[in-house]
Amino acid sequence: MTKGNNEAELSDGLRTFGAVLKVLREEANLTQEEFAVRVQYSVPYIAKIEQGKRFPPSDLLTRAEEPLGPVAIKVLTGAAKSLTRRPGLAHRFQEWAGIEEDAVSLCAYECRAIPGLLQPESYMRAVFNGQLPPPDEEQVERNVAARLDRQQIFSARQNTAFTFVIEQCVLERRLGGGEVTKQVIDHLLAVGARRNVEIQIMPLIQEDHAGIDGLIYLAETPAHQWLGYTEGQRSSNLISAPKDVSVLLQCYGKLRSQALDCRATVELLEDMRGAL
Repeated sequence: MTKGNNEAELSDGLRTFGAVLKVLREEANLTQEEFAVRVQYSVPYIAKIEQGKRFPPSDLLTRAEEPLGPVAIKVLTGAAKSLTRRPGLAHRFQEWAGIEEDAVSLCAYECRAIPGLLQPESYMRAVFNGQLPPPDEEQVERNVAARLDRQQIFSARQNTAFTFVIEQCVLERRLGGGEVTKQVIDHLLAVGARRNVEIQIMPLIQEDHAGIDGLIYLAETPAHQWLGYTEGQRSSNLISAPKDVSVLLQCYGKLRSQALDCRATVELLEDMRGAL
C-alpha cells in the first residue's frame, strides 16, 4: 500500500469519526455551541472534528460522556479505534502532538527554526520545500495543512499558558527570503499579543547561555506532570523521568531569564522588520 493510500485511509477514518460524533450530538439535541461548552472546547475546534479535519483530542471521549451518554461513548470509542496517527505529522512527533493538545502549559526553546506553532504558512512552505529527500507537492500540502491545524490549539486551549524562547539568529537567517521573514515577524507580533502567549527573543550576543545542548520542549499535563521532548537529525526523545525533566525545567527557566523580556522582544522584532 502506498503512502498516499495510507493517508486517504486515515482521512476516511477522520471523516467517519466526525460524522458519528455529529449524529450522536444531534441525537442528544445539542447544537455545536452547546456541545462545545459542555466538553470545554471551542466551537471551531468541534466543527473541525465533525468535518474530519481535526484529530480528536485524547480526552474528548471522557468529556463527552456526560452530555452524550454511555451508549454514545461506546459507539465513539469503536469509531476512534482506527485513528492511530495524525496525517501530515512525522511519526516520531505523533506522541508529543497528543500531549501538546491536552497540556495546561507549553514551553519551547528553539535554536534551529521558528517553532511549528508560530510559523506562518509561507515559512512552513520554505521549511518543507527545503527538506531532503525533496517531498512531492501532495506531501507539502498535507504537511502544511497538518501544521496549520496544530495551530488551532491557541483558540481551542485559551486557558493554556504558552511560552516561547527563540534565538535571534533563527530570524536573522531569513529562511525563505526577506518577504517571508517579514511575515514571520508580523505573525510573532500577532500571536504574542494573545493574553496567554509570551514570546521572548534570545539576543545574538549572550555570554551566559543555558541552551548549549539544544532545543527544549516542555508540557504540563492536566494531572500537573511535566514531560519533555527533544529532537535531532531523524530522531526524537520523549522525556518523562522526573530527574531528567527537572534538568530541562531548570535550563528553560534560566533561558527565560537570559532572553529579552516580552516588551524588549516586541521592540527588537519591530526594529528587525523595519530593517528588512
